[in-house]
Amino acid sequence: MCKEICILASMLIFLNIVWFCTSIDTITLTRPIKDGDVLVSNGETFVLGFFSTKNSSNRYVGIWYNKVSEQTVVWVANRDRPITNSSGILSVDETGNLVLHEQDQGFMFWSTNVSGVQVNNVSTAQLLDSGNLVLFQGQNKDVYSWQSFDYPSNTALPGMKIGIDRKRGLNRVFTSWKSIVNPGVGDYSHKMELVGSPQLFLYQGVTKIWRTGSWTGQGWSGIPEMSANYLFNVSYINNDDEAVLVYFLRDTSIFSRMVITESRTIDRQSWHEVDRKWVDFWSAPKDQCDGYNHCGPFGLCDLYNTLGAFECACFPGYEAQSQQDWFLRDGSRGCKLKVGTKLCESGDGFVELKRVKVPDTSTARVNMSLGLEACKELCLRNCTCLGYASADISQGVIGGGCITWHGDMIDTRTFSDGGQSLFVRVDAAQLGALFLIILSLIAVKLY
Repeated sequence: MCKEICILASMLIFLNIVWFCTSIDTITLTRPIKDGDVLVSNGETFVLGFFSTKNSSNRYVGIWYNKVSEQTVVWVANRDRPITNSSGILSVDETGNLVLHEQDQGFMFWSTNVSGVQVNNVSTAQLLDSGNLVLFQGQNKDVYSWQSFDYPSNTALPGMKIGIDRKRGLNRVFTSWKSIVNPGVGDYSHKMELVGSPQLFLYQGVTKIWRTGSWTGQGWSGIPEMSANYLFNVSYINNDDEAVLVYFLRDTSIFSRMVITESRTIDRQSWHEVDRKWVDFWSAPKDQCDGYNHCGPFGLCDLYNTLGAFECACFPGYEAQSQQDWFLRDGSRGCKLKVGTKLCESGDGFVELKRVKVPDTSTARVNMSLGLEACKELCLRNCTCLGYASADISQGVIGGGCITWHGDMIDTRTFSDGGQSLFVRVDAAQLGALFLIILSLIAVKLY
């Protein structure tokens, strides 16, 4: 009898240990979580629960890394509607929505608000090991009705799409926190614009402060570091259904995130376990030339010209709108065609600007069926065309696709390495002057 009791006791202890160590990653109609409870993803990478920021009693529902010693929140549900006490409950209601409310079923602080959901008792919300909180309807775990990855806060995680779902009209906009202690929606946002060729912008309110440039087939035109993507596998998709960028880590043991900060930057960071801190891997904007439209229309921002010189210069065939502004190192008004220039007459040609971030493509035209030579001919035949570039430089000098500009060409800069070639239209007189300069340089070298 004693032996049987000992065996039974051992089994109960074992079962209790198993229950204690098993992580719950799912919320159901009958199993909500309250303040103090947590969900832990199956691989124990992420945690969902209630949290407060430093020196604040406000309570938020968020997702953070489980194995990073510095609590790093990557998503917040009730950003602008904090709970002022510890009575919060996150549950699946009778309509199949995930809702955040107080214990007495009073005020609703947040909801997934999925319309057209059938009433059932098998709806579940699950925290995945990617950091994605997913709401399923029914038993089919391949189809979700809502996911947190579609409604980001200030952080982009591996596997998260950045960009637009054309079918649903959904633009995944990343927004900074109001401050380091307030996760409410802040002043800075990062989102994709589809006008012309798709690009990502960093906004302060409605003002553009930085631009990625258009997609080159290898990366964004304004981020030459993307060509050395040894840390990530990057995929850009632009079809009838969506225009998105998604990246995955080659080494999944690394924790890496991209965050829109309260300090008007986009930071790519990786967790350094030895030093127990986040280390910056890349950041933008990083210099004057990264500032959107820093040198104005037809201006070229170049930090690599003569030491100490003004970083703004004009495109070939153009001159400063105001020499006084230029003298005062203010390039915001940009450049204009030189006096006497006569574009669209016989003898027009193009001057190549190498290693540049091509101008804002919001007002450009894109034709992916043309190569670089056909792009040149297309531009030359149209008097409104002021420049062209390849839409895809992954195919080398031949180029794939054609971008042409027919208005102000703004936000162009040079790089010491990377970027691509931009071809600027000039008249016969400018071509002749450049030819003479080249001849004189050759003569100096021969001498």
